[in-house]
Amino acid sequence: MGVAVWAAVRRRPVRFLVSWWPWRAWALLVTGAVQGALVLAALAVGLLVGVGLSVLGVGVLVLGWTALLGVPVGAVERWRLRLVEPERLPDPHRSAARGLRGRLRERASRRELAYALVQSTVLAAAGLLFAAALAFCLLLLSAPVFILAVSPDTVMLWPGRPVSGPLDGFAASAAGLLGLVVLAYSGALLAGAQVRLAQQLLGLRDTDLGTRVIELTRSRARLADAFEAERRRIERDLHDGAQQQLVALGMTLGLAELELRDHDTPAAALVTRARGEAKLALEQLRTLVRGIHPQVLTDHGLPSAVAELAARHPVPVRVELPLPRLPGAVESAAYFTVTEALTNAAKHSGADEITVHGTLDAGTLRLCVTDNGRGGADPGAGAGLQGLADRIAVLDGRLTVTSPPGGPTRLDLEVPC
Repeated sequence: MGVAVWAAVRRRPVRFLVSWWPWRAWALLVTGAVQGALVLAALAVGLLVGVGLSVLGVGVLVLGWTALLGVPVGAVERWRLRLVEPERLPDPHRSAARGLRGRLRERASRRELAYALVQSTVLAAAGLLFAAALAFCLLLLSAPVFILAVSPDTVMLWPGRPVSGPLDGFAASAAGLLGLVVLAYSGALLAGAQVRLAQQLLGLRDTDLGTRVIELTRSRARLADAFEAERRRIERDLHDGAQQQLVALGMTLGLAELELRDHDTPAAALVTRARGEAKLALEQLRTLVRGIHPQVLTDHGLPSAVAELAARHPVPVRVELPLPRLPGAVESAAYFTVTEALTNAAKHSGADEITVHGTLDAGTLRLCVTDNGRGGADPGAGAGLQGLADRIAVLDGRLTVTSPPGGPTRLDLEVPC
C-alpha cells in the first residue's frame, strides 16, 4: 500500500503546492493534535481511576477498558487517514472476538493501544508545533492587512523594529509565504510518516490474515459437518419413517387384494392398481434414499459403493479403486462426483466405456473418471459439476474437467484426507 500524499509530491512537486494535498495534510496534523490531547486526557483519567479503585476490585475492570481505548481510536484513525490515503486500512479485528477478555487477547488491540500512546504524545506534540508554525506563517502573510487595520498605531513584527506602514509588511508576507511552502512539503512528509505508522499498527498483518484463514477453515469445516449430519438425519427419517409406511401400505393392499380375489367387484382392480402404485413409490423412495447417501458407502466404503453404482450403469464401467476407508466427508464427496460423472457420460457423451481410477497418495485422494465419448463437455453449462466443485472446495479439494471436442472426457478430483 503506497502513501498517496508522497506520490503527489514526487510526481508534480510544483502543482502540489496549488492542489488540495497541503490542506489535507494540514487538516490531518492539526485535527490529530486535538484528538491526541483528548486521548491523552482519557488515558490519564482511566489510569488514575483504575489505580484508585483497584483496592475495591473495580479498578481492574476500569484498567481493562482503558487498555481498550485504542480500539475506538484505531477506528477513528482508519477513517481520518483517508484525508491523505484514499485506500482505507482494513479492520484487523476478528468478528468472533467479543467482550473485554476477547478484545484484550487480540494482538490488534495491543497495537492500537500503542498507536494511541504514540498519537497522544509524539504525534500530538508534533501537531501542536506544526499548528503554531502554520498560524505564525499565516499571520506573517496577512501582515500588510493587519498593519493597515491598526494604522496609525505602531506595529512591531520583529523585536525592536517598528513598522511604519503597510508597504513595510510585504517583507513579512514574503517570509510567511516561504514558510507556507516549507510547511506544505514538511506537512506532506509528516502526514506520510503518520500513514506509514498507522499501516504498521492499525492495519491487517500477515499473522492476522493467517488467523482469519484458520477461523474461516474451521467455520467451513463446521458447516460441512452440519450439512453431513442434516443429510444423515433426512436419510434416516426417510428410511425408518416414510419407507416403512409404504412397505406397510403395500402389505395391507396385498391382503386386501387377496380378500377381494374371489369377489366380482370393481374394487379388486382398484386395489391391485393401488398396490402397484405403492410399490412404484417405494422403489422411487429407495432410489431417492440411495441418491442421498447409499448404505453401502457407509458400511463398506467408496470402492464397494462405486462398484455397486457401476453394476447398475447402462454403460460398461471399469472400476480401479484400491483404497482403504477414508473420512466420511471425503468418501461422500468422491462418490457423488463419480455419480455425476457417470450420469453425464450416459446422457451426453455417447461413450461405450468408462473408467474410474483412484489412488491415495501422500494423504491425498486422487480420483479420475474417463470416458471415450465425443467430448466437448462444458462444466459451466449445468449446476451439477459446479455444485460438486463447491462441495469439494469446502474440503480444500479441487475438481478439474478436461473435454476437448472428439474426446475423451476426463474428470480429475483431488481431495486431502
